[in-house]
Amino acid sequence: MPYQHIQFELAGSGVALVTVNRPDKLNALSRGVVEELGQAASQIAEDPAIRAAILTGAGEKAFVAGADINELAAFSPVEARSYALRGQQVFRKLETLGKPVVAAVNGYALGGGLELAMACTVRFAAENAKLGQPEVKLGLIPGYGGTQRLPRLVGYGRALEMLLAGEPVTAAEAWRIGLVNAVTPQAELLPYCRAWLDKVLANAPLALRMAMEAVDVGLSAGLEEGLRFEAAAFGVCAASEDRQEGTRAFLEKRRAVFAGK
Repeated sequence: MPYQHIQFELAGSGVALVTVNRPDKLNALSRGVVEELGQAASQIAEDPAIRAAILTGAGEKAFVAGADINELAAFSPVEARSYALRGQQVFRKLETLGKPVVAAVNGYALGGGLELAMACTVRFAAENAKLGQPEVKLGLIPGYGGTQRLPRLVGYGRALEMLLAGEPVTAAEAWRIGLVNAVTPQAELLPYCRAWLDKVLANAPLALRMAMEAVDVGLSAGLEEGLRFEAAAFGVCAASEDRQEGTRAFLEKRRAVFAGK
């Protein structure tokens, strides 16, 4: 599928590398970028050869430095609401692919950029990264899920501190408060992401999907509903060929070879 605003590469390991490719604009999220991210999400979801994805930005300055301000400045209220809903839809699609998506935060992740990173399964950041939600400085609030995902990741107080001050945090501080999972030197960021995915993708695909879905259901529906879903998902996994292979391999002291069934 041809793209204009992103690059889409597929490695032999089954990991797609999706790169927002507007380095002259610090990879700002235009409508075109958001639409192509939605198309990429569909491609990842529908292609059985793709088992996971890494999402990053072109160059070494920015992951995604926010929305395209030229577009934001021209929106009517109705257009702004539509813009927010479309971005939320695309980011939610990324969040619920059933396949791990790693945000390789290689620089500024501000506004919509941080919202995009938070919609990924995990976030690994380069040492030079800065992350924040500066929308209040523009007379706005986050529109792509920032007010919802940020407190889920860092807690109520920390989230409001970032949302109301609008100031970015360093990669080290983002790690300290749980906003990112690890911090690496810039040159080691993508190798680190790939190494983590190598460990993850050695596990049973169905179990990975069920684990991610169980966490999502519990966070959105509450503990009781989450526990019910967990029990049902545990039953689905128990009936799978992968469970048979996994337990047999453990008993036979060999590495499991999963089929995703």
